[in-house]
Amino acid sequence: MADDKGSSLVHLLVIVLSLTAFGFAIAAERRRSTGTLHDDNVTNRTYCVYTSDVATGYGVGAFLFLLSGEALLMGVTKCMCFGRPLAPGSNRAWAIIYFISSWLTFLVAEACVVAGAKQNAYHTKYRDMILAENFSCETLRKGVFVAGAVFIVATMILNVYFYMYFTKATTQPVHKTNRTSSNVGMAGYA
Repeated sequence: MADDKGSSLVHLLVIVLSLTAFGFAIAAERRRSTGTLHDDNVTNRTYCVYTSDVATGYGVGAFLFLLSGEALLMGVTKCMCFGRPLAPGSNRAWAIIYFISSWLTFLVAEACVVAGAKQNAYHTKYRDMILAENFSCETLRKGVFVAGAVFIVATMILNVYFYMYFTKATTQPVHKTNRTSSNVGMAGYA
């Protein structure tokens, strides 16, 4: 581990997995399902016909790739809870800040892509003509997968910085203080 920056392989894998998740999220946004109204004159019903449901698969792919990148990094760093303790100092502080920030952005990114995939998969099938006065086909709002993609990139950046500062904090030597006695000295007041 040269220069206390961590393994280049871990950096590369986290970046590749995150960029793949980003690509899937963008592809999901571009391939969202759209619906058009069709009338069935025989049964007197109005129904929606949707385009392909490939965006749901892309959303699930983005979820899985981002999850695997986060799992890889947490496995390597042992989720900051196990393994070598972090040396006190600014590197430990930055590692903790980036750890918490990356988890927050990870949860938001995953929520966006899962919610987008779920909502994209939900389709309205049939409604009677009597109830179809203001009927429209339900589709996913624009920007849900894009929001997920933005948070995926933020998670990737924070993960890279977290791993860099985590490695610096674990490889930095811990300075122990030399104490002559274990009790607290008390001074009398004059």
